[in-house]
Amino acid sequence: MLFTERKHIAMLDRPVESSGELVYQPPARLEKRTLKPQVESLVLDGDMLIVERGKQKRTLQLAQYPDVAAVVDSIRDTLAGNLKALERQYRVDLQGEPDRWTLTLLPSDTRIAAIVQRIRISGVRDELRQIEMLQADGDSSVMDIRRPSPP
Repeated sequence: MLFTERKHIAMLDRPVESSGELVYQPPARLEKRTLKPQVESLVLDGDMLIVERGKQKRTLQLAQYPDVAAVVDSIRDTLAGNLKALERQYRVDLQGEPDRWTLTLLPSDTRIAAIVQRIRISGVRDELRQIEMLQADGDSSVMDIRRPSPP
């Protein structure tokens, strides 16, 4: 899948835009390869997050960052269709029909709510199309997701 993301950050005059590829391998591997404006790779594999920027590589155990893990898992659990896992961390509201749906996640844990106010994920059938995140500090991001065009 391809993505285009716009991050609205209060201290910047205009949104930060990036684009690249998303790869999900069930049940627990999610990779976000940013190609523009600069190359970056985020690989979530089980409980491990690997971040690569240029020649720098960092490995983080998500167990050490439970609030961050909950935000990341909101996407992974949606992709996996794991409603029970989502309900452990969020108040879940699903609207629409199978052909066009919107999932709104409101943190039920105060540690998560200190980071994220709301996550809204929309899709068509079994495909994610957009992930919108409103942070507790007012910053936000919108990621549009699409299949690559056939050659």
